[in-house]
Amino acid sequence: MATIGLVLDCADPRRLATFWTDALHYANLGAAGGYVLLADEAGKGPNLLLQQVDDAEVARLEALGATRVDGPTEEHGSRWVVMADPEGNEFCVCNEGQA
Repeated sequence: MATIGLVLDCADPRRLATFWTDALHYANLGAAGGYVLLADEAGKGPNLLLQQVDDAEVARLEALGATRVDGPTEEHGSRWVVMADPEGNEFCVCNEGQA
């Protein structure tokens, strides 16, 4: 049987972890960087990964017609989401190196 996982983009994964662990009766397996992993202790439900993104700007651009291609990615204190404009030209939404 294949195990699946779900990823939820959010602004504050640690804060949301409290809500989702209580709502789903899941266990918080820990945080690293902008991520928190939750799991069903009974092993029946999918894992839930909460990942931090600059959701407001990404959502604003998606409403204008952009699409998310990849990310968010975090490296060396910077975080970015790769997006594409309505013609498919790629660009990044970055946090300017501010963790």
